[in-house]
Amino acid sequence: MGWGRMSREVMADIAEEPTQEPTKESAKESAEAAAKRSRTLLTDAWCRLCKNRLAIVALVWICLVALAAITAGLWIPANFGDPAQIDSVTVASQRLLPISAKHPFGTDDLGRDIFGRVVYGARVSLTVGVLATFIAVGIGVFFGALAGFYGRLIDALIMRLTDVFLAFPYILFAILILAIMPEGFRGVIPVVLAIGFLGWPTFARLFRGSVLAVKEADYVVAGRALGASDMRLIFRHIAPNAIAPVLVYATMSIGGAILTEAALSFLGLGVQPPAISWGQMIESSRGYLTSAPGLVFWPGLAILSTVLAFTLLGDGVRDALDVKAGD
Repeated sequence: MGWGRMSREVMADIAEEPTQEPTKESAKESAEAAAKRSRTLLTDAWCRLCKNRLAIVALVWICLVALAAITAGLWIPANFGDPAQIDSVTVASQRLLPISAKHPFGTDDLGRDIFGRVVYGARVSLTVGVLATFIAVGIGVFFGALAGFYGRLIDALIMRLTDVFLAFPYILFAILILAIMPEGFRGVIPVVLAIGFLGWPTFARLFRGSVLAVKEADYVVAGRALGASDMRLIFRHIAPNAIAPVLVYATMSIGGAILTEAALSFLGLGVQPPAISWGQMIESSRGYLTSAPGLVFWPGLAILSTVLAFTLLGDGVRDALDVKAGD
C-alpha cells in the first residue's frame, strides 16, 4: 500500500511539472541540421561552390560571355554594324578609329567595329571549347571505363594506345591533321573534331584511375553478386562515383581548347574568314601591333579572361566535389 501510494504521488508530481518548450536557438539548430541531412550530394556541392567567391565571379563572367555571344545577332548589327561586312565606301573614313561611345573598342583596319567582332568571336571560341571537350570526355570516359573495369589485356591495349597519342606534341598533332585537309574543308567542325579527338587520352587515363579506386567498393561487389550486368555496374554504380575528377579537368580543358583554337586560327589552319574568331583577329592585326595595339589587345584580353574564368571555375568545382571538405 505504501509503495502504491508513493508511486501515484510521484506520477502526479511529474504530470504537474511544466514541460520545457524548445528555445529559438535549439529550434534553429534543429532546422539547420534537418535541412543539411535532406541535401543531396549535388545540392551540397552547389552550396560549397557558392562559398567560393572567385569561382562564382568566374561563373558569372562565363555566363555573360555566353549570353552576349548567343544574343549577338539581335543587337550587334543594329548598334555597331555588321562585324563581318566591309563597306568599301566608308572604309577610308572609318578605319582605325579610337575608342568612342559609338565604337567602345575602336575600329580595325577595314573600318569594322572591334567590339562587335570580339562578341561574335566568342561564338566560335565557346563553341569549339565546349564541343571539343564534350567529344574528348565522351571518348575518354568510354575507353577509361573499359580499361579500368576489365583490366588485363583490354587495359593494356587501351593504355598503350593512349601512350601513342600522348607521345606526339598536342598542338603539332593538331596542325598535322588540319594541314592535310583541303583548304575548303577547314572551319569550325574540323577544328572541333581535331581538338576533341586528340584530347581523349588524358580523360581516359584519369577516368581509368577513378574506376580502379571505385570498382572494388562494397556496393559494386553487392551489385555483381545480385547479377547486375557489366554495363549496369559501370554506368549506374561506378561512373557516377568516379566522374568527379573528370568533371573538374573537363571544366579546365574548355579553356585549353579555346587556346588551341586561337593558336590554330593564328596559324591560318583554324576558322577561316568570313567567320570570326579571337585567334584570327590577332593574326590579321599583328601588323598593327605598334601603331594600333587595340586590334590585338582586345581579342587577347577576351582570350585571357575567358580561359582564366574556366580555370578558376575548375578549381571551384574541384573543391565543391571534394566530399571530405567541411562546410
